[in-house]
Amino acid sequence: MNLTLVVLVPFLGAALTGWVSRYGRLRSAWMAGAVTALALACLLPSLPVPFAGETLIQRLPWMPGLGLDLVFRLDGLGLLFALMILGMGLLVILYARYYLDADDCMGRFYAYLLLFMGSMLGIVLAENLILLLMFWELTSLSSFLLISYWRHRQDARQGARMALTVTGLGGLAMLGGFLLLGEIAGSYELSVILASGDAIRAHPLYTPMLVLVLLGAFTKSAQFPFHFWLPRAMAAPTPVSAYLHSATMVKAGIFLLARLFPALSGTPLWSALVIGAGLTTLLIGAWIALFKHDLKGLLAYSTVSHLGLITLLFGIGTPLAAVAGVFHIINHATFKASLFMAAGIIDHECGTRDMRRINGLWRFMPYTATLAMVASASMAGVPLFNGFLSKEMFFAEAANFFDQSAWSWVLPVTVVLASALAVAYSLRFIHDVFFNGEPHDLPRTPHEPPHWMKVPVEILVAICLLVGILPALTVEPLLAIAADSVLQCNSPAHDLAIWHGFNSAFAMSVIALLGGLLIYAARQPLFMVAARHEGLIDAGVLFGSTQRAVIAAARAVTAALDTGSLQRMVALLLISALVLGAVGMLGVTAPLTGSATLVPADGISLIVALGLGAGAIATTALHRQRFTALIVIGVLGLLVALIFAKFSAPDLALTQLSVEVVTIVLLLLALYFLPQHTPAESSRVRRVRDLALAALAGLGTTALAWGILTRPGETISGYFLEHSVPGGGGSNVVNVILVDFRGFDTLGEITVLALAGLGIYAMLKGLRLPGMTLDPHGHPWNWDLHPSIMAALTRLLLPLALLVSAFIFLRGHNQPGGGFIAGLITAVALIMQYLTNGVEWTHRRLNGNMHPLIAAGLLVGTLTGMASFVFGYPFLTSTFSHVHWPLVGDFELASAMAFDLGVYLVVVGSTLLILIHLGLMRSAATQERD
Repeated sequence: MNLTLVVLVPFLGAALTGWVSRYGRLRSAWMAGAVTALALACLLPSLPVPFAGETLIQRLPWMPGLGLDLVFRLDGLGLLFALMILGMGLLVILYARYYLDADDCMGRFYAYLLLFMGSMLGIVLAENLILLLMFWELTSLSSFLLISYWRHRQDARQGARMALTVTGLGGLAMLGGFLLLGEIAGSYELSVILASGDAIRAHPLYTPMLVLVLLGAFTKSAQFPFHFWLPRAMAAPTPVSAYLHSATMVKAGIFLLARLFPALSGTPLWSALVIGAGLTTLLIGAWIALFKHDLKGLLAYSTVSHLGLITLLFGIGTPLAAVAGVFHIINHATFKASLFMAAGIIDHECGTRDMRRINGLWRFMPYTATLAMVASASMAGVPLFNGFLSKEMFFAEAANFFDQSAWSWVLPVTVVLASALAVAYSLRFIHDVFFNGEPHDLPRTPHEPPHWMKVPVEILVAICLLVGILPALTVEPLLAIAADSVLQCNSPAHDLAIWHGFNSAFAMSVIALLGGLLIYAARQPLFMVAARHEGLIDAGVLFGSTQRAVIAAARAVTAALDTGSLQRMVALLLISALVLGAVGMLGVTAPLTGSATLVPADGISLIVALGLGAGAIATTALHRQRFTALIVIGVLGLLVALIFAKFSAPDLALTQLSVEVVTIVLLLLALYFLPQHTPAESSRVRRVRDLALAALAGLGTTALAWGILTRPGETISGYFLEHSVPGGGGSNVVNVILVDFRGFDTLGEITVLALAGLGIYAMLKGLRLPGMTLDPHGHPWNWDLHPSIMAALTRLLLPLALLVSAFIFLRGHNQPGGGFIAGLITAVALIMQYLTNGVEWTHRRLNGNMHPLIAAGLLVGTLTGMASFVFGYPFLTSTFSHVHWPLVGDFELASAMAFDLGVYLVVVGSTLLILIHLGLMRSAATQERD
């Protein structure tokens, strides 16, 4: 399962990298490099498979019942991107070690970078569309963290929010497209989808599916009209730009076009949408790039333009165009990453990226200038560099497209114009930065950077030269297998030679080079024209105004509905539920009472029902007397526990009883900071309205419940009763369901519980509220705070309560009990020490730091679930066995008990975390009052 390790290693390494940074900022760099190298080492054993023309698929069962597995595939396309992600990641890690200042948190940077790396690897190696989508969204989140790394800067925060908004909305659209695509193909596995191209294209849902999928791809790869977010993301540190915006994140949408090319391409709609977006983006990006004075701004818009070029190639749809698209993916990653790194070096050494100030740097940084000029020449498509080869293939496909229709001349003409602009902005990068006079008003005196900071640029520039001069010996094998996987067949013959004779592609290259020289020579008048119309049509400004309008509309709706009154919100909720329920019942002619045989009511049940009703009425009538209402609610909770016990649900009864005790303690602590009486705020009219709403809601719920319960229905309880012992190894069906059959749900629930506890802790930390000075009878609150008899008694009861808790925990798999109930019992036993002995006394003996306990619980639960992977079973698959212990006899051991231990630790930790800090607040308020 090495592909699973390739994806997971960066995620695990992110936490480790953040941890080691406390022992020295440079250690995080070493750790990040080691983690990336380890992921690359895990990939290496599978390299022969794609080169043999085969696809490696590795499946790790996850939730087979839902058709969801951790399944990864490695073919030529996946291998190409995985090598780019890991190889470029190593270079960026080395570069960032010298780029980041001493004030920058290096551990946090590398942790974010590894999170993003793992997410990108998940995208390119995923075999399942839903799995791909999960990693897709993780790239949006992790890139948000990277772009906003310098969170003290407003432009970084705004750029990160814009990138997350645009790509997040695109991901939401893509989710709809993937669901339709899976429905059309009958599977979410790429192996099935790629083999079902004809059926997919002929399906009636092809059009909406294609539009939704392309929205996801276009937003991620900054295609028109979503191109505006990428330049604003340049507020990120330059290593982030070199990694995300040249080789990885913005290539995710391109990867998706390539991956789904066999299934979705070949229709007029595909050609119109993809060619239209790609061609527009190619031209707009090149035009804007020429006039940007910021060095990274120029590179950002040139990236947008080149992404449009690759998109256009896949839109053309011919096999050779797809080969050219894959080839330019490789070439663009190398020359653009090296250019970003060179721009970062210039910014790092000069203190600015303004090309109007950083002139004549050749004299100060000749070696860096040479590297940057080579990369710029490759970006411009100059012969003997790798960019020239893929651009030649691009021109050839555009020229062939010229022969297909009367209007097809638009494509080659626009392509040549955009390429001429690319030559012009590449010339500007070289001439304005390294020549064109002397630098002036620089914050720092420029000089060459440290040697190791230039090594990544040297490697990338060497690749540009080697591929440009010796393409057949360097890139051809990798290009061939990647193109084969894109086309799902043998790619057509293509010649990567430097010289193909005098043909249309060569003529277009010459025109583009000469045109670029002329455009640059006439740049001053163009600059004046661009300055006059700057901001005339700015998609980023349009996005900002649209966003502000949406927020304003949302605030208006919220202000109209939410006036700060809880009663009003509950009333609106009830009204909505009543209206929807009434609409749903329109036209129903069936009788309310069904045909099921009714169970006769016994006297005890009637008494308990009357008690519940009376308690509900009493709570309503006495709600202004908060303490009395709390006592009545406690009584109602005990009645509910008795109901569970009567209907043979002892697990639920124990849980209800434990939760009731914890809840009462929690509310008692909260009541200390609240007035003892609620003031009368409701008018007579509102009370009548509330009574009517409550009556209608109660009657409607009663009618609905009666209609459902009086009708026969199939239950799933038989399945669990039948399989509890043979499948889960336990006769307590409730506990087996929680820790085995529905263990994934329980893991999610304890995660939510842990987050809730931590969230409440964060809200309470540092909060100081004035406490009440008098109790309801007018006595001071500090009178006999800790009665000695109760304090001594609870100290004696603590070991017994813990023993009962251990007994309840151990018996839970076969008898009523389990980790949740045992955790509540332990929490109650410990919190009683705080209540009776005092917060300070107990805090000195019992550390109130429950964070490690919560973390240990989540870790135990997760590792227990992942242990099944070792034996090839789905996540959280449990096992059990019977062993013979001396003196004890036969004893059952179930792996689910370890998971239940995780539940126990999270429940204890979260409950105590909340209650202890409420108690500490009360203690602090008492001390301040005294």
